Amino acid sequence: QVQLVESGGGSVQAGESLRLSCAASGQTSSNYCMGWFRQAPGKEREFVSIIFRDGSTTYASSVKGRFTISQDNGKNTLYLQMNSLKPEDTAMYYCAANSRSWSCYSGPQYNYWGQGTQVTVNS
Repeated sequence: QVQLVESGGGSVQAGESLRLSCAASGQTSSNYCMGWFRQAPGKEREFVSIIFRDGSTTYASSVKGRFTISQDNGKNTLYLQMNSLKPEDTAMYYCAANSRSWSCYSGPQYNYWGQGTQVTVNS
């Protein structure tokens, strides 16, 4: 079992930054990947960024160059540094862990999810 707890969300102005954190506990070493997903009201959940077991990362085109995913293995914490925030980044952000398979781009493959943290970007 893996437990995930996000923090760091908030309300900011466009152009500002936020750093999201996801504290993980439990059997985290078996994860193929961990990721950040987001869901805006009335929209489907979408992948934002993924970090694979080997440390490689990938980003959605909408956030590439502005967001950075990282992890501190010593603290079992996943981060998402979000710079140059835009109103369209407004959403509930979720941290997730996948210990099932290498299908890391598919949300349903993730078997552990946090409760989410709200990010609101005002224009």
